[in-house]
Amino acid sequence: MNALDVTSTRPYLIRALYEWCTDNGFTPYVAVSVDDTVQVPREYVKNNEIVLNIGFDATSSLQLGNEFIEFKARFAGSAREILVPISHVIAIYARENGQGMAFPMMTPVATSSEGSADGLDASPATPAAPAPSSASSASAPTDAPEGKIMQLVPERTSSASQEGSDSPEPPKPPPGTRPSLKRVK
Repeated sequence: MNALDVTSTRPYLIRALYEWCTDNGFTPYVAVSVDDTVQVPREYVKNNEIVLNIGFDATSSLQLGNEFIEFKARFAGSAREILVPISHVIAIYARENGQGMAFPMMTPVATSSEGSADGLDASPATPAAPAPSSASSASAPTDAPEGKIMQLVPERTSSASQEGSDSPEPPKPPPGTRPSLKRVK
């Protein structure tokens, strides 16, 4: 089996973190990069991203497959079919403490065989950060492995920055711009 035949670790990591969240009583959220291949309510998309609650109480018929995350959910009282390609999942994390994993952003891949196994080669992003401009998203790709683990920290606790860090601190979004999902019973 060569490198191009290897399946992505992303769906397996998503399923593992989903199970960890539910086993510990946390609410699993996924941050999704939205384009034409993602089937979500467009009125809730901000900066080409949406954050979805995929917990048991918020979904029906949830299927975490190798290619897609599929489920039914209610938005403003109306039932919707949600279909998210695994390659568009930016992060999965627990709402209560922010622990989870962020994945590299999806970038368009040419038909050549230069890309990675699932066509991802940009640096990781957190769901609370605004979508990068096209100039910054075209920066040099990182050689970090796909499963790089990071803890998502709420903005209010991120003020204690680490001194001596090699990279500059990412810009903070304006207050109130983080997408959220309102659960309606």
